[in-house]
Amino acid sequence: MSAAGDRIQELAARIVELRDAYYQGEPLVADAEYDAIEDEFRALVAKHPKLAPADNPLDHVGAPSVLHAPVRHSRPMLSLEKANKPEQVESFFARFPGQPVVVMPKLDGLSLALVYENGRLARAVTRGDGTTGDDVTFLTRALCDGVPDKVDAPGRVEVRGECVMLRSTFDKYNAAHPDKPLINPRNAAAGTLRAKDPKAVEGRRMQFFAFDLTTEPESADADLDAGLRKLGFSVAEMEHCSTAAQAQELISGIETARNTLDYDLDGAVLRLANRDAFAAAGTRSSSPRGAIAYKFAAEEKTTVLKAVVWDVGKTGKIAPVAWLEPVFVGGTTVTRATLANQEVIRSRGIKIGDTVLVRRAGDVIPFVAGVLDESKRTGDEQEIVPPSECPSCEQPLTEQGNSRELFCTNSACPAQTVRRLIHWSSRAAADIDAIGQVWIERLAETGDLVNPSDFYTLTKERLLEFDRVGEVSATRMIESIDRSRSVGLRRALIGLSIPMASEGTAARLCRAGFESLEAVADAGVEKLVAVEDIGQKVAESLNAHLARLRPEIERLRDRGVSLEVRDEDLPPVVVAGAPLEGKSVVITGSISDPRSGEKVTRPTFQKMCERAGATAASSVSATTDLLITGEGVGAGKLTKAEKLGVEVVDQGEIWKKLIAAGVA
Repeated sequence: MSAAGDRIQELAARIVELRDAYYQGEPLVADAEYDAIEDEFRALVAKHPKLAPADNPLDHVGAPSVLHAPVRHSRPMLSLEKANKPEQVESFFARFPGQPVVVMPKLDGLSLALVYENGRLARAVTRGDGTTGDDVTFLTRALCDGVPDKVDAPGRVEVRGECVMLRSTFDKYNAAHPDKPLINPRNAAAGTLRAKDPKAVEGRRMQFFAFDLTTEPESADADLDAGLRKLGFSVAEMEHCSTAAQAQELISGIETARNTLDYDLDGAVLRLANRDAFAAAGTRSSSPRGAIAYKFAAEEKTTVLKAVVWDVGKTGKIAPVAWLEPVFVGGTTVTRATLANQEVIRSRGIKIGDTVLVRRAGDVIPFVAGVLDESKRTGDEQEIVPPSECPSCEQPLTEQGNSRELFCTNSACPAQTVRRLIHWSSRAAADIDAIGQVWIERLAETGDLVNPSDFYTLTKERLLEFDRVGEVSATRMIESIDRSRSVGLRRALIGLSIPMASEGTAARLCRAGFESLEAVADAGVEKLVAVEDIGQKVAESLNAHLARLRPEIERLRDRGVSLEVRDEDLPPVVVAGAPLEGKSVVITGSISDPRSGEKVTRPTFQKMCERAGATAASSVSATTDLLITGEGVGAGKLTKAEKLGVEVVDQGEIWKKLIAAGVA
């Protein structure tokens, strides 16, 4: 493959890695650095379209859902196209001449979809991977202000918005919990609503701000702002405008006021004010056409780079971490920041002792952007010398990739061992939530934990031998370990820290028909490459590392850990003689079971259609085969279907087919 092709593949893998980490609440780089990686990838693909990966990471939204009950969205929760120049704002207005636009803050929290059925809150669902999210109804009801239990609207109403922890709430909570302070408001919001134990997050109040509304039957309020406020939802300062110049003035006002507001934000959103116009604008593969996100420049401050330490990750990657003179930037005091890799250090000319620019834009991990002024150096600055040996096990390091990233290839490296154990216990994998990082490190030091399978040999009696472990704590730890035995194929693949194998890779292997971890290990490179969107390098990495991990897989089995594919990770099972096979369908209106007259939720009906062979979409397009109509259908989708020549079918006709096929 050419150098451009190698770089595209490298960037694609990096985007997947960074995105997975971000949506787990553990971002690895700042927003600005991620944007730069994404921009480079996009430019290379535009220049070399034939080298684009089959599974383009920019076609996906968010990260896979791993917590709580999975719920499929009635229509995808998409990300927004990014903008950072006035010309892009002008281009947006030019696409929709005469249409009014609302400008609002781009809040930095957790996106939620609230579904109301006949006036009552039925579900609160996280964005998840954009298609399927987590049901967080219980915690949303308990902890989120601005989420009414009832709305004055018939039929089905879906309100989308951002759940944030206000800065004032964040500060108050940390003052009351100095022993366990929250890291920042965004992660606090995400972590709170994903909590398994409601008692652990008591007192963490949050605020919901709405930014999207869909009603069936259609609401008389075509204006988004008016429709949301009429239903009783809080809205984060929506301002109407009709020209690009007015929009730019509003954007500047939001940016100027960002540090005086009681919530974190990282930009402004421009969206068509008329809900019908927004729906008619349609979508791209991963973003709506009727809205854009104007990203603000990252906040940056200057400070002194005191030292550089080299951190060992779970896959053996050695990453440079800057130790800084404390500096307040982006809403928090920063003492550590990422330097990415030695190639970044070289290209930016950074030395220990330099006065450097530190950027942060609402992220957990800030980064060193460069040297403030090389002319002010005193001569006492020191070169940053990368290690030739692993800081943990002292084995020789290797360089990989165009960025010359350093790796320790010693699988017995103590630092890697601890990181792999921590990753196995993480939410995305086995979710052993009662044993935190400190205890994992301590148990690794004593030799009780070396491999993930060792979690399943721990006993309450052994844990009680440690200082500061009581009966209750030991019982909770063992119960948490026991629950994790049902980890399953997808999450076990994630937990084993296989290089280049992302959460998406694990999900694709489950959907491809592999029934167990052993089946994946036995498949060989050729069969793995045959799986949709799994390339040669990923297949080779899976094959090599699973062969090395064979003894560990056997130990997990022997200790009662389930490594079979779970039902929740399988695609819908299509029935024999599927009556809707090959049909792309869109569902609109309120759906009712003709046998009982009871209402059926859109996701439930959609799942039935998928089992009957259909592919469900959220909006009518030229590729739609059928528009299935329920009660109280609005004019928007019908008009579009008529315009595109899409067949319109009453739900009664579809119910007959579903019942006859045995899927309803």
